[in-house]
Amino acid sequence: MTFEQLDLNPQILKAIKELGFQEAMPVQEQTIPHLLTQDTNLIALAQTGTGKTAAFGLPLIQKLNYANKDTEVLIICPTRELCMQIANDCKKFAKYIPQCSVVPVYGGASIEVQIKAIKQGVKIIVATPGRMNDLILRKKVDIGKVKYVVLDEADEMLNMGFKDDLDSILSNTPEDRHTLLFSATMPKEVEEIAKNYISNPVKIQIGERNQGSDNVRHFYYLVHAKNRYLALKRIADYYPDIYAIIFCRTKIETQEVADMLIKDGYNADSLHGDLSQAQRDHVMSRFRLKNIQMLVATDVAARGLDVHNLTHVINYNLPDELEQYVHRSGRTGRADKQGISIAIINLKEKHKIRSIEKLIKKDFEKAEIPTGKQVCQKQLFNMINKVEMVEVNYDEIEAFIPQIVAKLSWMDREELIRKFVSLEFNRFLSYYKNAPDLNVDEHEEKRRTKEERSEKQRERRRSVRDEDFVRMFFNVGYRDKIVPQRIIGMINDYTQSHRVGIGKIDIMDNFSYVDVSAADIDDVIEAFNGKFVKGRPIVVEVAENKVRRKNPRGERSHQDSKPKQERRKTDKDRGKSRDRNRTDRDKQRRRR
Repeated sequence: MTFEQLDLNPQILKAIKELGFQEAMPVQEQTIPHLLTQDTNLIALAQTGTGKTAAFGLPLIQKLNYANKDTEVLIICPTRELCMQIANDCKKFAKYIPQCSVVPVYGGASIEVQIKAIKQGVKIIVATPGRMNDLILRKKVDIGKVKYVVLDEADEMLNMGFKDDLDSILSNTPEDRHTLLFSATMPKEVEEIAKNYISNPVKIQIGERNQGSDNVRHFYYLVHAKNRYLALKRIADYYPDIYAIIFCRTKIETQEVADMLIKDGYNADSLHGDLSQAQRDHVMSRFRLKNIQMLVATDVAARGLDVHNLTHVINYNLPDELEQYVHRSGRTGRADKQGISIAIINLKEKHKIRSIEKLIKKDFEKAEIPTGKQVCQKQLFNMINKVEMVEVNYDEIEAFIPQIVAKLSWMDREELIRKFVSLEFNRFLSYYKNAPDLNVDEHEEKRRTKEERSEKQRERRRSVRDEDFVRMFFNVGYRDKIVPQRIIGMINDYTQSHRVGIGKIDIMDNFSYVDVSAADIDDVIEAFNGKFVKGRPIVVEVAENKVRRKNPRGERSHQDSKPKQERRKTDKDRGKSRDRNRTDRDKQRRRR
């Protein structure tokens, strides 16, 4: 369906035609007619990069009453970058509607400038929750006549802890407002928002819940954790025209990776929360102009970024919350373009790939880290292609040709090519000479890990066999819900300085015996001093005939002895038992 078929007014059609919009995307095709013809609450679920901003922006711009200066649309989004992006898009959509004023409101910029813009009259406010709530508390903005509230990327706003701000903001809007929720994912938290803020919504869903974009191919590279950065460099070298966002978990790691890439000669920079707004704007401007090939960013900083023609998204680390992967991979493959999402993982993270596959309903392809030779070949032919495609300014260079030919005439064609290639290519040839294979052989790694684990177990058994143990008495048993695992955990928790050698464990109803390494006796007794279980102090002491030593056959022998007070207690118990049996027999005789 074309935009002309969506009943948009001529001013909007003229603006979006200049932007290159021709056919409506699925979410736009379903949402725009609905919002143009009805005033209703709406929930729209669609993948990242499918045109959600135009889906709500175009119809709302057309429906506003421009006879007054009241603020009628409030758009709430989680980050400064997304706020500015939505505001800029809405300004472009309303290019030929001068009465449609749009003001972005976000932290990190002058609040006085924003207040001044709002006082001049604004039809659409695009805001982050924190700054919007600040303006409301200062009574510098009036949203009492708002007709439409748009919650964009609501799940991320919850993840960032904006629930209280959202409650405060929405409580200042009219009860008869219409609420529109747009999101790429629909976790339970967003469903809770829908229940709390949106009554009887119309639901529009493009694709399956949380599904990744069909325009993105997903790959994973399996490497050792120590080789993660080397793998990143090799991927970047294998794709000479790479234009990518590299996602890291933390701000510190983001800055470290960016610094290493810059040091190694790559066009890279970082984007994270510790940068000032001016720094972030400068970085994004350079990235959009492609003066930066690789932007290393945190999830929060890069959420909602709309950068055209990204070739790759690289997950330097997989996100802790796997749903975040949907948003990461959605930065590429936008507007019907093809993109690649890469995850660099180690063997311990392999299970996360399977979980993400179930989430996004897409399969990952296992890829091999290119060898040094493959990288060199790719770079070489990329250079040759550039030579083929370069435009020659014949008028300017023709005067120098005779001198150049005379200078190089002593070389034949092949020698000239060799020198030409070497001039541009020696750095790669030198760097990748004898470059190691970074790929992990999964089956070999599992076998080696299993052997190492077995060897550690054998070593542990040898150390246990070669060590003397002492029989220790503990006044806790089954009645205190003590099991071997718990008593081992208590010993290791209380003696935190080192790991205690523990042997055989015997647990009775009221007490327990534990074989403890002779070198650790004093530490264990001291560690349990002042400790309680169920309000009773824990008593730990050495049992009599305590040492269990290795006998000539390599087995252990010991005298299963108890402290004196326990033996006396046991003998007394036996006497009571004999008395009870004798009394029972006497009672039976009398009955007969």
